[in-house]
Amino acid sequence: MALPDKIEKITREKCYELFQFLSFLGEVVIAFVEALRNPFKIRWRETFYYLEQCGVKSLPIVLVICFLLGVILAFQGALQLAQFGTQIFIVDLVGWSVLMELGPFMVAIIATGRAGSAFAAEIGTMIADEEVNALKTMGISVARFLVIPKLLALAIAMPLLTCFGNIAALLGGLFIGVTVGDVPLAAYVSRTLTVLTPNAFMFGVGKSIVFAVIIALVGCFRGLQSTMDAQGVGRSATNAVVSSIFAVVISDAIITLLDSLS
Repeated sequence: MALPDKIEKITREKCYELFQFLSFLGEVVIAFVEALRNPFKIRWRETFYYLEQCGVKSLPIVLVICFLLGVILAFQGALQLAQFGTQIFIVDLVGWSVLMELGPFMVAIIATGRAGSAFAAEIGTMIADEEVNALKTMGISVARFLVIPKLLALAIAMPLLTCFGNIAALLGGLFIGVTVGDVPLAAYVSRTLTVLTPNAFMFGVGKSIVFAVIIALVGCFRGLQSTMDAQGVGRSATNAVVSSIFAVVISDAIITLLDSLS
């Protein structure tokens, strides 16, 4: 096949995939509006189950990784800032980097690996077992039955995980700033309370909600694209992780750009 034909084929496939995603997004929006009108239609038991899987069971790894993230940022900053005698600015480096950018982003990456791939694999397995076809045959909305509980659970869990992750990263920065940077504990805490604003904290939390919606939607969409075999389930889980990370990075760049322009 000639190169122009390959490009045309790939373009058609991507356009068709985009059309499928927009159709899926429309179904989810309709199901979400119906759920708001009648909360009793939401599968709350499953929502709490996914909330435990995505939130409670993800908390230890989030705390460890974010703490180490704060340690790394503070250590690298201390090495450079010590040359100018400005170790106190470790607070600014760690605080703003974590709250505005790295904290929500790292939690999103963890959620992509745990939740996004799990959502895709679960729905893909249901497709292989023809359970999704059974739901459609009975007239049950797949978006309401399968997607909404996962979406709500992740949208609730990720902001909370981001809050805990930010605190862990700040504690990691404090540990290195006091021990390696020779910054007095009282001065570090005072500088933290002075520099870091509630708006910066809320900005990162708001980002995490956007990331949660993206990860849940992409994970469920890739799961619904799965074929009826074991390899299809594996491909859907892999595609969910790759697509989610790409979408999170793009959305992060757009949000940061809009914030800088405002």
